Amino acid sequence: MSSISVLLRRRTTKPIKKIIFPITIPIPNPTTQIPHFTQNRPTGLCPCPPQPYQVIHSFSTQQTQASKFPEYEMPSVTWGVIQGRKERLVSRVIICDYLKTLGILSDELEQLELPSTVDVMRERVEFLQKLGLTIDDINQYPLMLGCSVRKNIIPVLGYLEKIGIPRSKLGEFVNNYPQVLHASVVVELAPVVKFLRGLDVEKQDIGYVLGKYPELLGFKLEGTMSTSVAYLVSIGVRPRDIGPMVTQYPYLLGMRVGTMIKPLVDYLLSLGLPKTILARMLEKRAYILGYDLEETVKPNVECLLSFGIRREALASVIAQYPQILGLPLKAKLSSQQYFFNLKLKIDPQGFAQVIEKMPQIVSLHQHVIMKPVEFLLARALPSEDVAKMVVKCPQLVASRVELMKNSYYFFKSEMGRPLKELVEFPEYFTYSLESRIKPRYQRLKSKGIRCSLNWLLNCSDQRFEERLQGDYIETESIAPTFCMGGKLELPGNEIVSDEEDESEDEVLFRRTVSL
Repeated sequence: MSSISVLLRRRTTKPIKKIIFPITIPIPNPTTQIPHFTQNRPTGLCPCPPQPYQVIHSFSTQQTQASKFPEYEMPSVTWGVIQGRKERLVSRVIICDYLKTLGILSDELEQLELPSTVDVMRERVEFLQKLGLTIDDINQYPLMLGCSVRKNIIPVLGYLEKIGIPRSKLGEFVNNYPQVLHASVVVELAPVVKFLRGLDVEKQDIGYVLGKYPELLGFKLEGTMSTSVAYLVSIGVRPRDIGPMVTQYPYLLGMRVGTMIKPLVDYLLSLGLPKTILARMLEKRAYILGYDLEETVKPNVECLLSFGIRREALASVIAQYPQILGLPLKAKLSSQQYFFNLKLKIDPQGFAQVIEKMPQIVSLHQHVIMKPVEFLLARALPSEDVAKMVVKCPQLVASRVELMKNSYYFFKSEMGRPLKELVEFPEYFTYSLESRIKPRYQRLKSKGIRCSLNWLLNCSDQRFEERLQGDYIETESIAPTFCMGGKLELPGNEIVSDEEDESEDEVLFRRTVSL
């Protein structure tokens, strides 16, 4: 056996070492003859060392395989050309120096894989600046520089614009929630939007909801969002109202039931609020769920008690004006109590009664309160009588002076009654002159009946007709308890009949009639 064949056999039995990331490809000298291999084996001995051949053969094989997949022929848009360890370190230093010249802090980018060239990083920075982000905004979350413009940023922004976020607001959206740039449109963003649509959030409101609370895009569907919705439905919130609630206050989807929602609901129920009333409150004012129980709600309830509001009246006060749970209540109550005592001559006990009947007064401006009070004082009513009228019917201080004038002139000119009746029944000013006072007064005048203002106005239209057709006279009843935003609570009326024996029909006739 010749020495050439021995050498060839040794070479063929040696395993070829693979070079994963060759930095350079040796180019053979044009004068050097590169041996031509047949299908079986070379025809002659290669005069050059074996290493260059191995590199060229490996690279040419990769090119042959890549030609079968066109999408892999070009280098990655994100990372540029393939680099070795040393080259990557050099590129990182260059890019970090470039970022420092812009004022961008690169400390948080140590564990982040950066692009291979400064041009790619410059493209990202300029694109973010075109969105409206400043260098300070980028420094708040420098990890956004790890997102490729073409692979991450553009698809995400395109989807956000598609679901209703205006292009002019995209920069603000990214600034508020930059983590969205790392999200997958199909895997993470689209399912959240589908979930919101399933809650009956209108399609045109999706952009508004996400703009108000962009962190929703990072929540898991089977986590906090699902449990908070399920709990609200369990306490009586109607499923069809969940969508409007989320539109009004999307933060409720991020609240944990055990630590935020349930403790607040349990506390309000303990104050005497019926569960049904509480559910209706939450449907109309979902932001109540955002009030901090320990820092705001409980101190405000204690503040109401300290100002003389009865514990049994707390539920009514909260139902009439739920916002009272989240106000800086102590300061407001102190200011209004002093004002009522100084200007209206109403003592603290009377002020507590006013708050129980109309808690919205804590937020009413004092110059608004004085306008109807000054009108009454100008009608020669003593200040003591005006104070009694306000305590009995606090809605007077929220009435429009123009309407009060019309009602007062009709009372004096057409009805010809003394002012004492207005002091006894100040609710007269809360009724409509054209739809209630005038028509009923004309009916009484035609029949020649004279009655009190309470008997005339403090009933429904049906009950008024029954009174006109009845052959008996009712005793005067207590005026209704007027609650802003709710129905009037009309106490039952006692009927004095001409006959001592009461028939079953008369007993049924005396039922309380709700207005």
